[in-house]
Amino acid sequence: MDPERFKNSPAGGLAKGNLGGRDYWAFVPNPLPPRLEPDIELMNALSDADRAVGELSGLGRTMANPHLFVHPFIRREAVLSSRIEGTRTGIVGLYAYEAGQPPLPGLGTPGLETDAQEVLNYVRALEYGLERVTTLPVSLRLVRELHSILMKGVRGETASPGEFRRVQNWIGAPGSDVTHASFVPPPPREMSAAMEALEQYLHAEADYPPLVRLALTHYQFECIHPFADGNGRIGRLLISLLLSCWNLISQPLLYVSAYFEQNRAQYYDLLHAVSERGAWRDWVAFFLRGVAEQSRDANARAKRLQDLQIEYRQRLQKEGATGKILMAADLLFETPVVSVPGVQQALGVTHRTASLIVEKLTREAILSPVGDRLRNRQFVASEVLSIVSGDGEI
Repeated sequence: MDPERFKNSPAGGLAKGNLGGRDYWAFVPNPLPPRLEPDIELMNALSDADRAVGELSGLGRTMANPHLFVHPFIRREAVLSSRIEGTRTGIVGLYAYEAGQPPLPGLGTPGLETDAQEVLNYVRALEYGLERVTTLPVSLRLVRELHSILMKGVRGETASPGEFRRVQNWIGAPGSDVTHASFVPPPPREMSAAMEALEQYLHAEADYPPLVRLALTHYQFECIHPFADGNGRIGRLLISLLLSCWNLISQPLLYVSAYFEQNRAQYYDLLHAVSERGAWRDWVAFFLRGVAEQSRDANARAKRLQDLQIEYRQRLQKEGATGKILMAADLLFETPVVSVPGVQQALGVTHRTASLIVEKLTREAILSPVGDRLRNRQFVASEVLSIVSGDGEI
């Protein structure tokens, strides 16, 4: 890391370390909050984001059965946040893997099994965190618990899952060492102090509006990089948890990883610019635009899912469908990739009844069979998946 690029930064200072007999420089961020001068453009971005979040939160309060729609949004976030880190599993591959099924032929990019497990771990960590923050605030203990879930049984599981690092890490090209890194986070001692200060900031009296604090917090976590691996995913996961913990959203429908993934180079450049020259304003404006954009996107997707659910129910009721068939149709919004045994287990019916239900949903063009195998055949609710994935986007 070139210390000349960071030595005059108002966002933090330099610390000298030694690794394997080689001296290096690391960047240590100042405790939050920074001095942030508002301007008209930034205020407009905040107003737009607040309005968009408020509309999405209002929609969440009107949902009769919100978990049907929260479930696919969590999985969409898991796929896109993990994709930023290089995984290749798409939404269809995730659903198939989660159901314990082999990859679906001709649908999406299933990716490697380890990729799918990493994405599923993200789902489990996020669901665990969303449950925990209903009774406990976000804390360093919770962050460590989330990391333990995220890294279980995947790449990086040997890098102290659930524990803050005790060694120096760095960011750079593959194969680069600490002396040739593009960025070196705080050494372990300074890292521990920085994380304690971040926890205090999360629980302190508000200084800036919540969405601005969220932007500051995300930068700070990414800059500290407290784990040996998995920092990016944990940092993005924390955004979702703080949105819920701070009561900014009524249902966990808002996730910004899609925006970060679409603007990946700018995302990293702006984080780096804060460290180099204290470019807080540009980073916060970018973050707020992402919140507004993804709030509107989630609002539109949720409404489309609600409309589709109503359409399915009306169509099936017109055909005299039983309650179990209606329950199965609702199940597709939570799990749009199913098999007869899966429907049997979810509804608590016999195998024959589950087969008849799947046949009915297939005749109504709600489900479509995939592949030509007969044993444990899979069926896909293509219209649901299209809404969740963005017409093949993931």
